[in-house]
Amino acid sequence: MPRGEKSKYTDRQERKADHIADSYEKRGVSEQEAERRAWATVNKDDGGGKKEGGSGRGKRTGHPAAHKGGEKGGEASASRTKAQR
Repeated sequence: MPRGEKSKYTDRQERKADHIADSYEKRGVSEQEAERRAWATVNKDDGGGKKEGGSGRGKRTGHPAAHKGGEKGGEASASRTKAQR
């Protein structure tokens, strides 16, 4: 598969990349740079294309990095006693 090939990405991943690219373009980023950043974000969140047939693909795309904020918060406060807080 040549570099830049998008055939292994699901419809959901393509829609996600389109929305991200549109957002960057509205903020004044060039179209080419917006596309590059959008696909980099999809790859970071989902680990690449998810369609079947190739290099362990076909796994679910749940729990991307963008949705982990609530799970990680509160550690510092929870590690202290009630009196210390």
